[in-house]
Amino acid sequence: MAEHTTNYTSTFIEVAEDCPTDHAQEPPAGESPTIAALHYRLIAEHRGRTSDDVIFTTWALRRGTDPADAATREQFFSKGQACLRSSPLGKRYGWGILHDADGRVSLVPRESEEYARLAADPALGHTRAMRARRAPRA
Repeated sequence: MAEHTTNYTSTFIEVAEDCPTDHAQEPPAGESPTIAALHYRLIAEHRGRTSDDVIFTTWALRRGTDPADAATREQFFSKGQACLRSSPLGKRYGWGILHDADGRVSLVPRESEEYARLAADPALGHTRAMRARRAPRA
């Protein structure tokens, strides 16, 4: 079975063009954690995770599946999955997502000096979080 991946290396995902906030915000944590809250917690509290780790663990936790189940993970990645460009963290909550040379992810608040430095770094690949809404037609 061919495995797909959501991992990037040496890439910075900048916030979406239509992100409604100019300062990064922690997503609200409720009784039933949202995708945004899970992504935030998995990245902020667990250094060394890859995008695949975050995406699969979020999916597994929301479905009551064991995130350590290798067979389920293999089946999950047997077809393409949305990457962290679609995460609410970059679309709604003002977080850039840095993928280091080993594919590990970290959060970067959009108002920070680090964000400005990374956004201007020509050594990194650059992409943006997906827009929440379609761009208006020209």
